[in-house]
Formats: sequence, C-alpha cells, structure tokens
Amino acid sequence: IKEKLKANPVPLVIPIGSEETFRGVVDLIEMKAIRWLEDEATGTQFVVEEIPADLVEQAEEWRDKLMEEAASHDDELLERYFDNPDSITAEEVHAVIRKATISGHIVPMMCGSAFKNKGIQRLLNAVCTYLPSPLDVDAVVGNEPGDKDEKISRKPDADEPLAALAFKIATD
Repeated sequence: IKEKLKANPVPLVIPIGSEETFRGVVDLIEMKAIRWLEDEATGTQFVVEEIPADLVEQAEEWRDKLMEEAASHDDELLERYFDNPDSITAEEVHAVIRKATISGHIVPMMCGSAFKNKGIQRLLNAVCTYLPSPLDVDAVVGNEPGDKDEKISRKPDADEPLAALAFKIATD
C-alpha cells in the first residue's frame, strides 16, 4: 500500500486466525477480541471477549503503532500520549482517526471475510465513523451531459438539481 498507492495504512484491527481458520479480530482501539460464532453463517452473531493470550503481545505492539500514528496528528493527544497513554479515550482516538482520514494523511485498515460475512458490519461502521459525509466535502464538479466543455457543480443539498451516474455491468 505504501509503495503502490503512496498511502499511509493504519491497521485498526489484527486478525485472529487466517484463511479457513479466520474466526475474529482484535480491536486495537478497544483492546478487545471480537469472535464470530462458528455455527452462525451470516456473520451477525459474535462475542466480545478478552484478547487470546497468544495475541496479547502482538496486539499491544500494533496498538502502540496505532496510538503513535494517531497522536502524531493531534498536538494535545501527542502530549497526553507521552505523559500517560492510558488517559486517551477510544472516542478521542476515533475523532483523530476521522480527522486524519478526511485530510488524507492516513488510510484506516480493517480485515474481514466477505465470503463468510465476518467483519463486514464492523467495516460499514468504520465507513460511517471515519469517512466524510457529503456535508464534509466541497461541491462536486462535473461535465454538463452532452457538453464536455461546460462544467457544472452540485452541492450536497436536497434543493440542488439531481446529478447521478448510472451504470450497469451485464454478462449475457
């Protein structure tokens, strides 16, 4: 990601298991394990529990990296990180990650399994938590249909005229 996309990936979770043994994630902000139930096929039922003993050291290492990266984007958080990292709340970390994501300084990284629907709800929650809403960004500028030279803009406002891009990929 760093080399090809020139982005700054920041993992928010680490996996518990991999491939066919993937069974959950460790949330590095809350420092809790989220484990999906084995016999449940939709990925909607899970338990929040303590981090498995064999992952505690790895989770602490990745949490330190996350906290250091988050603190580097907020002066107050940086000062508290050096004084007492345990005083930083999850809400403060979420706010700084959102700010750094919107500004393009970091790319939050999550993992899951679309095939087994594990982690997908957490991913959608992260989209809502960290990515900008239409009200957080400027108006969108595009071409007037049928005229490649004329530019028009649309603000994220219900009173603006509708602008949409419709597409369909079909295999016949």
